[in-house]
Amino acid sequence: MSSGTYGSDEVGALVVDIGSHTVRAGYAGEETPKYDYPSHVGILDILETPSSENAMTVDDTQNITMPKKKYFFDLNSLRVPRSNLYMQSFLKDGMIDDWDLFEQIMSHTFDCLCDKEQGPQYHPLVMSEPPINQRFKREKLCEIMFEKFQIPAFYLAKNAVLSSFAQGKATALILDCGATHTTAVPVHEGMVLQKAIVQSPLGGDFILSQLKQLLDNNNHDIVPHYLIKSRESVQPYEQPKWVMKANVPDNITDSYKKFMTKEILQDLGQTVLQISDTPYNESEISQLPRVSYEFPNGLNLDFGEERYRIPESLFNPSIVKGGGVQLTSMLDLPRLVTNSVTMCDPDVRSSLYSNISIVGGNSFYLGLVERLHRELSQILPQAMRMKVHIPPSLSERRFSSWIGGSILASLGSFHQMWISKQEYDESGKFIIDRKCP
Repeated sequence: MSSGTYGSDEVGALVVDIGSHTVRAGYAGEETPKYDYPSHVGILDILETPSSENAMTVDDTQNITMPKKKYFFDLNSLRVPRSNLYMQSFLKDGMIDDWDLFEQIMSHTFDCLCDKEQGPQYHPLVMSEPPINQRFKREKLCEIMFEKFQIPAFYLAKNAVLSSFAQGKATALILDCGATHTTAVPVHEGMVLQKAIVQSPLGGDFILSQLKQLLDNNNHDIVPHYLIKSRESVQPYEQPKWVMKANVPDNITDSYKKFMTKEILQDLGQTVLQISDTPYNESEISQLPRVSYEFPNGLNLDFGEERYRIPESLFNPSIVKGGGVQLTSMLDLPRLVTNSVTMCDPDVRSSLYSNISIVGGNSFYLGLVERLHRELSQILPQAMRMKVHIPPSLSERRFSSWIGGSILASLGSFHQMWISKQEYDESGKFIIDRKCP
């Protein structure tokens, strides 16, 4: 099969978008991914005898048991507590770090998406990568896809390019507000301007850590769902009344507790946190309505000025006290944008400022677009045309890079860009640097 046939409608290309929070996977041409599961994997060590085909080979005279790992991927299975189940991510700083775990993730993905009789060797694959990625990791990824999974064609695209493509723009400044980082990525004519990428560690995980610290300082414990058998609704700030399950396994790991607690914090953050229209002022904010939130164990809390103060760190990092992080030296969102555009050539700056697009999990916070537009208007010259855009639906914000990959892989003209298995066999893994810049 030649590479030209991969762009036809007869071939079902797959699209996989890897994020620090979740992995999104589905078929090209569809509007949303078919599967969306955590980037953290549940791992359980099981002891098996050496006679097992999966165990290590040892001397038959030795009665030794060897560990075998069992993996849990989707949220439904992860919500079932198990003794000694620990959570681990295959990513570090947004890039693939644990390749064995990554292969397990991809095997699970192909099992979900591909026909059991055919497998991934019949499906071309488009995969996203972070804008800052190491060359040897890209080459290793290409090698795994062709050597281990035997896919017929492969393409690796920057997630910022896919996000801009999803919004029908060839030139845009993508402000990716993700879990571990917030990154400003200039895209010009479908190409990332690598020299002008600016990144800050003030991401969604940092906001959630501040939310957790607030609850800890007020002696409010977060009780995960798996511990609760029943509960009663109580008045705000009353002691919660709940009954613990009797069959909770022993030896629940700290990583599992942290993972389940983070799930509640994410819901809490999306429910109560909001960004104020103007710079944070406690006396003014205190006059605004409070928002109530009920935790899984029935605890009912009202959130007032703190619901504005916590996400304010995106615009004023120095507002956060403690944490052992040099926040004053970190860039806020307006400076991320302006620093990135300033490092680009002067002739593309105006087109970038007029096409600022916000994507990622932190884009869920109400008031983000209005506040960023207001702050940039005060910084930039009045003659500069500036527009901050955000996809209208939550799914488009969260899955923007996957949607871009879905559109790209379904185009008939895209077949010329695929790296075919034949090209890989002729040139090796280094072809990824030439065909996927």
